[in-house]
Amino acid sequence: MKCASIVKAAAAVAVAVGLAACTDIKPLSAEVADLKAQLAKVQGDASAAKSSADQANSAAQSANQAASGAQSTANQAVAAAHASQSCCDATNEKIDRMFKRSVSK
Repeated sequence: MKCASIVKAAAAVAVAVGLAACTDIKPLSAEVADLKAQLAKVQGDASAAKSSADQANSAAQSANQAASGAQSTANQAVAAAHASQSCCDATNEKIDRMFKRSVSK
């Protein structure tokens, strides 16, 4: 959009200089038409860039949601692993006590 402002300002200056110098307007109208064409192209390019940026933002949000889901699943897996390890430790303690009792008798 900055380019569009520059192009508009350049067109305005060109018109003002032409009128101030009392020159023929026909050559300037060709330049103004060229500037309008350039402005239309710049506006189209800016619109395409905005569309691409919007798509990239949407993809980034989707990736962020997927990463959050993966983190949640990983946290659940860690919690399950800790619970399983606690159960395993308790079972090993019971077995050790049983062997100690049988050896001590």
